[in-house]
Amino acid sequence: MPSRERARSSTNKPGAGASSAYPEPVRALIDELAALPGIGRRSAERLAFHVLKSPEPDALRLAAAIRDVKESVRHCVSCFNLGDSNHCSICADPERDRSRVLVVEQPKDLIALEQTGMYKGLYHVLMGRLSPLDNIGPGDLTVAALFDRVGHPEKHAPDESDPVAIEEVVLGLNPTVEGDGTALYLAERLRSLPVRVSRLARGLPTGGSLEFANKAVLADAIAGRQSMM
Repeated sequence: MPSRERARSSTNKPGAGASSAYPEPVRALIDELAALPGIGRRSAERLAFHVLKSPEPDALRLAAAIRDVKESVRHCVSCFNLGDSNHCSICADPERDRSRVLVVEQPKDLIALEQTGMYKGLYHVLMGRLSPLDNIGPGDLTVAALFDRVGHPEKHAPDESDPVAIEEVVLGLNPTVEGDGTALYLAERLRSLPVRVSRLARGLPTGGSLEFANKAVLADAIAGRQSMM
């Protein structure tokens, strides 16, 4: 390609001239923001200029919050929830029912369930779900740690002097093909352990209509029907 055509093609790229006009620190900030999920180049530029226009203490508080998250937040050694010590606040709470463990895929699922205020037991976060197409197997999740918790509760209690045996494992995985496959795998493996296995109820949502429900939802609603007498 002739040099004149190369120059013309480079200047015709969207944002090429604007990016080269930014100081290097601004361009680096935009690049890092644009790498975040759901943030495009234009949004990254707006966020960068918001940081630039903000008072210095505000911008530095944001930087400090990011640093503190990376330096202080870790996974709980028992359930893999997020916390700032070896055991998360839920595992360390002596008022929780330690005989029941609810299995979820991600910490955000745990938070959603906690916000209901209806569950008072412990959790176990798998950090994902089985997905053969994505080459995600049991070894890529915290499956082995779950089985170890059920078989050896004394190793995972904050107060190891008074361990409580796990009597029930509740499967609270997302109702997807991968989530259901993971739940079936866990249920099959847990059969060999002295623990009861259940799953969260599924069915028709309040305010929903039968005509818009799919077959899987209707099947779960029929199987999980409750007596009214």
